[in-house]
Amino acid sequence: MTHTVEKIGGTSMSRLKDLRDTLFIGGRTGPDLYGRIFVVSAFGGITNLLLEHKKSGEPGVYALFANDDTNQGWHDQLDRVAAAMKAAHAAILGHPGDRQQADAFVDERIHGTRGCLFDLQRLCSYGHFRLAEHMGQTRELLSGLGEAHSAFVTVLMLQRAGVDARFVDLSGWRDDGDASLDARILSALNGVDPSREMPIVTGYAQCVEGLVGEFDRGYSEVTFSRMAALTGAREAIIHKEFHLSSCDPGLVGEGAVRKLGRTNYDVADQLSNMGMEAIHPKAAKTLRQADVPLRVTNAFEPDDPGTLIDDQPATEPAVEIITGLEIVTLEVFEQDMVGVKGYDAAILDILKRHNVRIVSKVSNANTITHYLDSSLKTLRRVERDIKAIYPAATVTTRRLAMVSVIGRDLNGLSVLTRGLQAIAGAGLEVIGASQGPRNVDVQFVLDRAMMDAAIAALHAELIEDRMQAMPQAA
Repeated sequence: MTHTVEKIGGTSMSRLKDLRDTLFIGGRTGPDLYGRIFVVSAFGGITNLLLEHKKSGEPGVYALFANDDTNQGWHDQLDRVAAAMKAAHAAILGHPGDRQQADAFVDERIHGTRGCLFDLQRLCSYGHFRLAEHMGQTRELLSGLGEAHSAFVTVLMLQRAGVDARFVDLSGWRDDGDASLDARILSALNGVDPSREMPIVTGYAQCVEGLVGEFDRGYSEVTFSRMAALTGAREAIIHKEFHLSSCDPGLVGEGAVRKLGRTNYDVADQLSNMGMEAIHPKAAKTLRQADVPLRVTNAFEPDDPGTLIDDQPATEPAVEIITGLEIVTLEVFEQDMVGVKGYDAAILDILKRHNVRIVSKVSNANTITHYLDSSLKTLRRVERDIKAIYPAATVTTRRLAMVSVIGRDLNGLSVLTRGLQAIAGAGLEVIGASQGPRNVDVQFVLDRAMMDAAIAALHAELIEDRMQAMPQAA
């Protein structure tokens, strides 16, 4: 257990030259360069072009191929992907020979993908074959292109700088057969010695489980965590472009936020529930069960230890982080609900069928309210299905926001009371609030327009006041 497994996200990868001078090499020489396995994401924006834009939903190659109406727009989108990949590595690789190798790599992968999709489209023009049956594999194929490119370019850059870097491709490109995720990782690492070389591994791994189908855009963290567990890593490290801090510094100012320094997987789960993933919940479970601690660092501050996440409880009660999420409420009211079983189960079945993520929920005698991370368009379909089975119910939806105060131990801090007072003191109105008996989070529901101001007010009351009262932890 002398090595670490370290993951770099797409935004940080777009500053690859900076990472060379800080994270990959920095002041290290000789053996100090090694003992680290890096799992890399695609360069920023590439996966959006391949699949669809994560926020706007603008179609990429996958979406255009899935909805092709014979104009073959996905062909042009593949050309845009190739151009974006070449532009990304041209800004990183200084030697013309390296750029030539990277260009050839992109051309080979894009050409192979184009031929594969064209053949699939032609095959499915016959009535016996349905394109929809192959879209899962198509999404997997496209997802692997971005990580394979960024890993290959990283190796070229590091080798030019004198580092013994090795390209480890888990994407299954032109592989003869399927393998489990564990088998894929172990086979690819066979013969690799991290103490003498630096493996650069693709964040996407082709396997029978289908990573993209199960985890969507969180697949690279699943690969990363499984590799750390399988290889018995001393530590798993996620490098981001910022520290894991008590709040978004853009809301309260750089000087007001506090780096967490240490927290546990329980807090990481609460952050994930609020859409602020320190790590994918499945990846966190893998590391927790393998007893591998997780560290989250700022990739561009290599001397800062960042935040350690493990299973240890807090030494004293404290609010650690405050964050918010835009939500949609689904409220089902029926006067005859009281004393009748089955209402909640039926609603949950409908939400599951429409793939709606539940953030939280509350209920009383005749009303069940779910706080959901979903679009209003999807909620309209949910509302229609609920009315079909409960025609007498009144179903309403609202666009609101939830602000969550999170910590390993909130006992004795009166977070609910002080939070309500702080929000009211800022001239804001709370629609709902809740606190569970485990005392790891307190949730406040309010209008979306008030979310940022509420976060700032809560941070000032629950974190900044405490920071002024005691020295900041090192």
